[in-house]
Amino acid sequence: MKRIALLAAGLGLCLAAEAADPITLGLNYPRTGSYKEEGLSQMRGALLAIDEINARGGVLGRPLQLSSRNSASRPEKSVANVDRLADEGVAMLFGGVSSAVAIAASKRARERGLLYFGTITYSNDTTGKDGHRYMFRECNSAWMSARVLGQYLNKTMPNKRYFYLTADYTWGHTSESSLRQATGTTDQSQHPGARTPFPGARLSDFRAALQQAEQSGADVLALVLYGEDMVRAMRIADDMGLNKKMQIAVPNLSMTMVEAAGPEHHAWRTGYRTLDLARAGNRRFRAGQGVREELRRALPDPPLQLRCSRLHHRPPMG
Repeated sequence: MKRIALLAAGLGLCLAAEAADPITLGLNYPRTGSYKEEGLSQMRGALLAIDEINARGGVLGRPLQLSSRNSASRPEKSVANVDRLADEGVAMLFGGVSSAVAIAASKRARERGLLYFGTITYSNDTTGKDGHRYMFRECNSAWMSARVLGQYLNKTMPNKRYFYLTADYTWGHTSESSLRQATGTTDQSQHPGARTPFPGARLSDFRAALQQAEQSGADVLALVLYGEDMVRAMRIADDMGLNKKMQIAVPNLSMTMVEAAGPEHHAWRTGYRTLDLARAGNRRFRAGQGVREELRRALPDPPLQLRCSRLHHRPPMG
């Protein structure tokens, strides 16, 4: 009986020790590159969430901890990150801003038997033709954004000519095609466009594409760009005076992008309480007990991912 009691006590201690082992989550996010601001906000949000969950006792009595790798928004690097994080023993993977990263990384995660939760991945392909049972996402798809923006444009600016400036990868491709369908602008001879490299577009790439937009005589410029790429293109468009010649539409926008482009120069319009929601969210990020002090000092305000599309506003054309 004593031996059984000792064995039971030993087993109990082992189970208690195992229950206290942390659960490691893998964050695959862009710390550098055109989407680094959105990536840094993901890091901030992850740290805040983990601290809040751990303060409530963790998951099944086990604390969470984070291991992260920089994807730089490059698919090949994100795939290598998945292998490194899987070798560390992470329980699941999440993060990312580029849909190409989410698709490539999630396929590798599937091969490693891990769930992948795409944080920002708007491409239709993410859960469409490239979807699988190991891939999940939180955000809306390109088609959802196009339905919202297209409905507004069709109502307020019918029968206008469009020009599309698009990031040359899966999110840009599916966003452009979705918006063309939603606005009836699929005829590229009447509604032309240009594509810029991603990642790695230069200012000269944006300027050349915007010059094509200006020469096209279009009424609407659809900027199918994100992160710093959208900010750079918007600044060049303003320098060229395009915001006075055509309506500029942006399918996906974050508060970080608005602030970086210069809210003092732009009136960003949306059907939702964008600024009120952003300010409330930012206060919570900065005031959260679990946010690391160095992140509170160093990182910019986090982006607000609203479930709608936005316009860079100018007075309606006659």
